[in-house]
Amino acid sequence: MTITQLQYVLAVAEHKNFTLAAEKCFVTQPTLSMQIQKVEEELSILIFDRSKKPIQLTDIGLKIVNQAKNIVNEANRINDIVDQQKGFIGGEFRLGIIPTIMPTLLPMFLKIFIKKYPKVNLIIEELNTEDIIFKLNNGHLDAAIAATPLNEEKIKEVVLYFEPFVAYIPENHDNFNKKEITIEDLNIDEILLLQDGHCFRDSVLNLCKNTNYAQKSHFQIESGSFETLIKLADEGLGTTLLPYLHTLDLKESDKLKLRHFIEPKPAREVSLIYAKSELKIHIIDALRTTIAGVIKGAIVFNNVQIVSPKIVK
Repeated sequence: MTITQLQYVLAVAEHKNFTLAAEKCFVTQPTLSMQIQKVEEELSILIFDRSKKPIQLTDIGLKIVNQAKNIVNEANRINDIVDQQKGFIGGEFRLGIIPTIMPTLLPMFLKIFIKKYPKVNLIIEELNTEDIIFKLNNGHLDAAIAATPLNEEKIKEVVLYFEPFVAYIPENHDNFNKKEITIEDLNIDEILLLQDGHCFRDSVLNLCKNTNYAQKSHFQIESGSFETLIKLADEGLGTTLLPYLHTLDLKESDKLKLRHFIEPKPAREVSLIYAKSELKIHIIDALRTTIAGVIKGAIVFNNVQIVSPKIVK
């Protein structure tokens, strides 16, 4: 069997459809089906149960697919070895970034990175953490930037920086006159949150899990952007928490409403994450070094307490 045949097997296993898998592999459906059939005949087994809709893996097919992933990854590693030997940093590199990090961090490093490494074709996607994990595990991303720890068995995390939470408190709120606040000052009932699916929301809920509160609110608002949450807070509908980098671009009048937490400041851990197979590690290292250089002067907080995006029940 060939590497190409195994790639066809992996495509069908992922998409559960021969026609769609053929489109993704840029071949005709009969060609893809014939090559997979050759593998099955060579092994004298069936990898796919074609009687089911969508197509399902057989028990032995599942084991074969898991091994095929390892083989294809190791084959790709040969190109990495050659590139590193030549000192070549280039080619396509697919990077995922979560929505609460992308608007602030990406403008800080992108121009510098593409100028320093012009041969890298950087393809960037804004994705939530769940989609990032799925795409990393299935080889559709080379790396990602997300809040950690995620505790995913097949994913490696390299910490880039720690970003404190900052409270945005309107003038009519009791905590507005405080110079600094504590976690105990938070009331989860009045905190305006991002929509479900954002790990920053999960971190906020995790931060507030031990605070005392009563459910007295007559409404519930969840938004997809920090800008909307800030405007709602200004209308007297509550308070919100922001990641530190997001506060740097606020209007001066809005910065007067920011309140930092007393030390140790609650913060999120932001990491560069990638599959433990470590493909394209030379580009990953270049990306990490570039981000570390630009973030060093922007975030100078050292005494921080990490709040995981995973909810502690």
